[in-house]
Amino acid sequence: MMYTILVVDDSPMIVDVFVTMLERGGYRPITAFSGEECLEALNATPPDLILLDIMMEPMDGWETLERIKANPATQDIPVLMLTAKPLTPEEANEYGSYIEDYILKPTTHHQLYEAIEHVLARRHSIAADIERAREAGVDSQLVDEYERLAKSVDINRRLLKILETTYSIKDARAGMGEDITRAIKSMAASIKIQEERLNQVRTQFDELFVAR
Repeated sequence: MMYTILVVDDSPMIVDVFVTMLERGGYRPITAFSGEECLEALNATPPDLILLDIMMEPMDGWETLERIKANPATQDIPVLMLTAKPLTPEEANEYGSYIEDYILKPTTHHQLYEAIEHVLARRHSIAADIERAREAGVDSQLVDEYERLAKSVDINRRLLKILETTYSIKDARAGMGEDITRAIKSMAASIKIQEERLNQVRTQFDELFVAR
């Protein structure tokens, strides 16, 4: 299956680079050069996935992302953020539930393909688990919780890894360094709680599957 991927960046040169990379990887790229063009393109040709740059004007990537997710017709399209700007703990907390991954530019063919395939594989895996659970008569609220947690835990793990690589906890200094350290530790603790609940939900799933 050839997946259609929308590349959104206000630099034509960068768009051309990603188009070439995607074509080599067997994907079908389409393009937009601003947040507004992105929203228009989504109405014309809904893609399987969006690669969205953050640092655009006048509408930046975060605002574009919020508008994508506010629209019921486009909210389920997975979005990977593209940027040369390091991720901050605040951005991870604020937008973590909206995005599928965060790719730092420049990136390699391998890194780009791995990120795309990971997102698509995760979506297929969760969809298969949900279908199986519904067929087994699992409570709809439990199914919804599983869908939310399975995605959230995986995404937040990846975002946490980026933050830990970007900001070394061991080298924390006074002021902002300490604030970032606390934010990263708080995020790690939150992920642990989510993982524990996800494991509980999976156990309930397994018990219901066995009962059938």
